[in-house]
Amino acid sequence: MLMAAVALTALPGCSQEKTAEPPPAADGPPQGSLEWAVGGPWRAKDKPRDAWRHPMETLRFFGLQPRMTVVEFWPGSGWYTEILAPYLAEGEGKYIAAGFQTGPGADPSQVRLMAAFEERFTNDRKLYGEVTIAAFGPTSGPVAEPGTVDLALFLRNIHAWMAAGIAEKAFADAYAALRPGGVLGIEQHRLGPDKDQDPAAANGYVQEAFVKQLAAEAGFIFVAASEINANERDTKDHPFGVETLAPMALTAPRGSPPDPSFDRSKYDQIGESDRMTLKFRKPE
Repeated sequence: MLMAAVALTALPGCSQEKTAEPPPAADGPPQGSLEWAVGGPWRAKDKPRDAWRHPMETLRFFGLQPRMTVVEFWPGSGWYTEILAPYLAEGEGKYIAAGFQTGPGADPSQVRLMAAFEERFTNDRKLYGEVTIAAFGPTSGPVAEPGTVDLALFLRNIHAWMAAGIAEKAFADAYAALRPGGVLGIEQHRLGPDKDQDPAAANGYVQEAFVKQLAAEAGFIFVAASEINANERDTKDHPFGVETLAPMALTAPRGSPPDPSFDRSKYDQIGESDRMTLKFRKPE
């Protein structure tokens, strides 16, 4: 069942471009363009990570268009939401955030994160439009009306779903939500093909072949891979897994106090993780 935090207004799921771009601002790209959304001043705190996450190139690789219906699974604090929601609002599209499943027994940190997410993104409709809040978790229902979504996004979350035993459910839920021909876009920390895959992905890294297998088992067709988010400096053998690297930059195991004696120098030189960027399609 969808947990709607705002009115669920039926919006077109057409993936065609608008017939005309808004006029360019005097000092920037046209309002409503992807360049405008990525470069927006509301992203001031998060924009420095663009050098590692390449949002413009990544979203273009996935085929994002302004009138699409897009569902992002576990958007976290909203790093991509602050790009997608304004862009889709200007383009008469629709953004759905399939956040953490809350309720009895839910992780308190996830509950707090979802509350902050809703507070931020559902109370500024002028910028973010009509953001729809759904839920994804072990016992959640559909994230959207079946067959209505143009683009589903898994952005650095598959390892967490593997740890929770819900990775297969994520792919199945995305498949059900997508229209025939709809796209699943994936960005994920990448384990080397010569390493053994931990079923729980405790270090945060997942083999590209394993992700492709999960997608194929759900019914998806592989379309293309990109090295947009690759980082050959990532050795993937860090003491606290991928969270040793930025942006988490742990100096002690998760849940432990920071260790001021931990030498971060070589990890800071690596930057963020090596990531696969994959595009799949639901058969027509």
